[in-house]
Amino acid sequence: MTMRARGRRSTALAGGLGVALVLAGCGAGATSGGGGAGATNASDLELDCAPYEEFGDLEGETVSVYTSIVDPEDQPHIDSYVPFEECTGVEVQYEGSREFEAQLVVRVQSGNAPDIAYIPQPGLLANLVAANAVVPAPQQVEANVDEYWDESWKNYGSVNGEFYAAPLGANAKSFVWYSPSAFADAGYEIPTTWDEMLALSDQIAESGAKPWCAGIGSGDATGWPATDWLEDVVLRTAGPDVYDQWVAHQIPFNDPQIVQALDTVGGILKNPDYVNGGLGEVQSIATTEFTDAGLPILDGSCFMHRQASFYQANWPEGTDISEDGDIFAFPLPPIEGDTAPVLGGGEFTAAFNDEPATQAFQTYLSSPEWANIKAQVSGPGWVSANTGLDVENLTSPIDQLAAEQFQDPNAVFRFDGSDLMPGEIGAGALWTELTNWLATDKQTQQVLTDVESAWPTS
Repeated sequence: MTMRARGRRSTALAGGLGVALVLAGCGAGATSGGGGAGATNASDLELDCAPYEEFGDLEGETVSVYTSIVDPEDQPHIDSYVPFEECTGVEVQYEGSREFEAQLVVRVQSGNAPDIAYIPQPGLLANLVAANAVVPAPQQVEANVDEYWDESWKNYGSVNGEFYAAPLGANAKSFVWYSPSAFADAGYEIPTTWDEMLALSDQIAESGAKPWCAGIGSGDATGWPATDWLEDVVLRTAGPDVYDQWVAHQIPFNDPQIVQALDTVGGILKNPDYVNGGLGEVQSIATTEFTDAGLPILDGSCFMHRQASFYQANWPEGTDISEDGDIFAFPLPPIEGDTAPVLGGGEFTAAFNDEPATQAFQTYLSSPEWANIKAQVSGPGWVSANTGLDVENLTSPIDQLAAEQFQDPNAVFRFDGSDLMPGEIGAGALWTELTNWLATDKQTQQVLTDVESAWPTS
């Protein structure tokens, strides 16, 4: 799968189930990293079968799973079902599609819905619920989510206060990539506050180097990496309550607090002394593919690049990604307080019927047992926010760092805001306007006012 597909965002547009869908890029979809070195054979892993006995005799039953996760990331998912299949006698039939969001709608409307779908967008889940296509999750699933997930994750799988879909995989977006070896050679230390990060940026700039490199290019989805910057900073300057109000359009998109946040982002991305190391001037950010934007770190042309955990797949083969290696990442620091908020995305398991086999499989996927099995059969690039996940079962140090962020009881987590907004905004006007903000130096106030004007009236 290409990095654009790995990082794909797809958001249902406003309206009912039959509306068009926009495909784009931001790490809310396929988060599985595929089998890799050190992955465990699923048939060697044991599962306590007792929790599934209450669903009755399931021998010979089938459960169909439909998802956006395709080759090669699909195989670890398929492998992770083996212990459940051996316990219950259920055959899990997996189908991945790059046209998942559009085709899921078609299948539901034609009466050919799968038993379970992995849905990356809470907005699409809400549309399916409104169409009476999805059934509420059974109490066994809800009990697992209550015990093993932060409450915010349950809320994203709920519609109008009713719980429908348990979280599955997750990705953490609030990372800054850097070179530990380059930092060590220059005597730089990892910043733990925003002010320290800016002071480090000034120190690097004064040395004659560029501290930052960035790129928001992504074909038709150009602009989405800038939305992550904005969302991360809104969380850090205005706080989670204002973030929620902004995403839900309970305050205007151009509220002064959002203007302040985007100007804070501009203090880095529109600062010619800071960017765009190895790639050009400020305007080059708009045309640099996000897949290439961090690579100048490797030759010392820049020192820092903000991007999600899935970016680890973009470094060239043989790159030592470790705390003392060629490349690693640190959490994007807080602006207020001591603990950095965590921005992320993920998938949710929605069921289209309440058959016992379907409910048993839902229960398995919501369990810490599945999360640990999935971690052991996967290579780098997959993580879950399930607090029952043993971080040591993850094969990548970046995935381990992401899991630690998700499991930090003091951390504030929020789902990617533009994935929660109407598609005309989160996958439309916001991308366009933030691209103009960088490419043509369009002013912050006008950018946000134009997005506010584009917000659908119903």
